[in-house]
Amino acid sequence: MAKLLAKYETVFIIAPTLSEEDAAAVIEKFRALAEQYAEPDTVVADDWGKRRLAYEINDFTEGYYALISFTSKPDFPAELDRVFKITDSIIRSLIVCKDE
Repeated sequence: MAKLLAKYETVFIIAPTLSEEDAAAVIEKFRALAEQYAEPDTVVADDWGKRRLAYEINDFTEGYYALISFTSKPDFPAELDRVFKITDSIIRSLIVCKDE
């Protein structure tokens, strides 16, 4: 039987060329998207701020890190990954299922 709900976490890095306000707006955009598709009151967003990258990505050595935890149906992470890929300010993202 397929799982109906699962706990997920996503970490993404925003390009350092954005201002802090713009980076916060991008984080808010993805938090709102998670709230739209995830279970009510399960979305937790955490802004880790600007940090040095372990290695250079797209000629960037720094980026704004953010973490969002949520509980949703298994089809939402695929949609979230698609939106990450088409958002120019996202330089890297990772979505993991925490249940197992």
